[in-house]
Amino acid sequence: MADLRPSLTYTEAELVQGLKARDEKIFSYVYDHYSPALYGVALKVVNDENAAVDLLQDIFLKIWRGIDRYDEEKGRLFTWMLNIARNTAIDTLRSRAHKLGLKMQEIGNGHYRQEQLTVQQSVDHLGLGKVLDQLNKEQRVIIDLAYYRGCTQEEIAKLLDIPLGTVKTRMRNAIIQLRNILKQV
Repeated sequence: MADLRPSLTYTEAELVQGLKARDEKIFSYVYDHYSPALYGVALKVVNDENAAVDLLQDIFLKIWRGIDRYDEEKGRLFTWMLNIARNTAIDTLRSRAHKLGLKMQEIGNGHYRQEQLTVQQSVDHLGLGKVLDQLNKEQRVIIDLAYYRGCTQEEIAKLLDIPLGTVKTRMRNAIIQLRNILKQV
């Protein structure tokens, strides 16, 4: 049977006011209308459907609890919620990576190997794997940790037990080399 109730719409100001007043009807509306977009952001960051579903709950909890910190002069409500989704997903990714030690294993006298250093297949169809193969091993490891695992430069330095300056230099050199390689393609 068709739903005969009229479709309600709210202005952004009404949504913000309702959320700040802890109006569950407004929160339900926000969830129904914005969860697909926020789920999409979480999924893009964590690349795991189950994790993204779990994150969605955390994201809306943060929205519910943090609505008083929203400032309409700094941006739209939707943008604020997207930032919460992105930051929550990145924090989760970094936390999970830290807990798992990024699958780094020490192999005698301070040398490390990383399991599954290859670029994910979802990006490899662009030919990035071949481009990254042109970097030296040290640069590939740093690029993998930074761009595919979400590690900060400080985390990379700690994981690889090398100075932060070395990480920065290797990353800069890798990026310069990648630019040059891509210019030739």
